Parts: sequence; C-alpha cells; structure tokens
Amino acid sequence: MRRVAVVTGAARGIGAAVVDALVGEGYAVVAMDRCRDVPEVPYALATSADLDAVVARHGDDVLGLVGDVRSASDTRLAVETATRHFGHLDAVVACAGVLAGGGPIWEVSDAAWDAVWSINVLGTRRLLEAAAPTLIANGPRANSRVVAVASAAGTLGLRDLAAYTAAKHAVVGLIRAAAMDLAPYAVTANVVSPGSTATAMLDATARVYGLDGAEAFARQAPLGRLLAPGEVAAAVAWLCSPAASAVTGTNVAVDAGLSVP
Repeated sequence: MRRVAVVTGAARGIGAAVVDALVGEGYAVVAMDRCRDVPEVPYALATSADLDAVVARHGDDVLGLVGDVRSASDTRLAVETATRHFGHLDAVVACAGVLAGGGPIWEVSDAAWDAVWSINVLGTRRLLEAAAPTLIANGPRANSRVVAVASAAGTLGLRDLAAYTAAKHAVVGLIRAAAMDLAPYAVTANVVSPGSTATAMLDATARVYGLDGAEAFARQAPLGRLLAPGEVAAAVAWLCSPAASAVTGTNVAVDAGLSVP
C-alpha cells in the first residue's frame, strides 16, 4: 500500500520540491498552499497556477488543495482530504513559511511580526493538531511521520530578521516538544533546517540586506554555494521513510555547513 502525505506551502520552492521527492519515493500527496499574497509579506507568494503546475507533473499521485495553514478548518480539511481521497495518511510536512519585517527589531511592525509568526509557527501547530489523531490511530508499526521545514535561522541569529529568526527557533522547539508527545505512539517528528536556498524568499532576503542578488549568500557557507530546493527535499523524504524510524526530535541541518560552530 502506497504511503500518503500532506505537504503545506507546496506550490513552489522547497514545498514543491518536497512533493516531487515524496512522489519519487512512492507517496501520494495532498499539496496545500494559500495561493494568494499576504499584505504584510514584501514579495509575491505562490499562485494557483504554481500549484496547478505541481499537480500537473504528477497526475493522479498529487491532489492540489487551496488553503491557509493558519486556519484550523483548512488544515483539518487537508487531513480529511488525504484520508478520503487516498484512504489513509502516513506523514505531514509543514513547509509553509514567509519572511517579513526587515530592519532592527524595534522597527518591526506588529502586522509584519504577526504575519511571520502566524504562518511559520501557528501554521505548523495547526497541521500538527489536525494530523496527530490520524497518525496516532495508524498504530505503532505504521512509520507515521511529522516533519517541519525551519531554517538555519532557527539556530543562528540573523541581523534585521528578528521576527523570522524567532519564529524559526519556535518551530524547532515546537517540533521537539511534539516529538516527545508523539513518542509513546511511535510517531516521529523532526525538523529540516535549510541554509541559503535558491527560492523567492532568498531573493527577498537579499533585498533586506541591499545585495545585488541572492547569489551573494553563497559566500557565507563553507561549501561556497546556494542549495537547490531538491537537496532540502531529499532530507525531508528520508525522514518520511521507514529508514528514519529511530530518528525523532532531531534538527537536520541541510545548509552547506552554514551552522557549523
């Protein structure tokens, strides 16, 4: 029986790459994305056309769903859609995330702070809340999985990105706590923390720092290059596999060495 996952933030970037990677490993996927902009986020978010493109390249293996991760009813719908359409649910991957509020912390508006925290942190919590009862009901031999995409910012301190840095630290803590809560049921929960990855968010980060482009971030990593979204997705797919059955509460750095002390 093929495995089934829900992936949020699935229309582009790392989220879309996670969908691709999971399908490559035999998963069927409900791919969820908001597909419209958030006023406080200073760059364009994914569109319904982006989500349609992800679905189109996988046919019946992927079902697209427009929904907001901040909404408890939308995340419940994603879980219900997976179980109704594909028959069951084995894994959830929280990829939805945004960056906003560039500048020192005392200049960050409440609106920008709330947008970053509600999508990055509350959105991860909503997916956990919606999926946990179903994953627990699968039983201890089911290899059920929770994975969240955080960031190297969840370990480091980034200048002029206080809201994003604090939110990603919170995602790491949230998943570590969830790992302990889920451990009695043999459901694992882990974090993947990317470094500078070639996405629209990294382009926005470059603008925060007044850089000519995102490629400038390559110099910060020991490997001297940006990551491709698929490299991050490969780590997520492994954590969703039976091979990762003994891994829980872990923050996997996929960052070209950026966070090495």
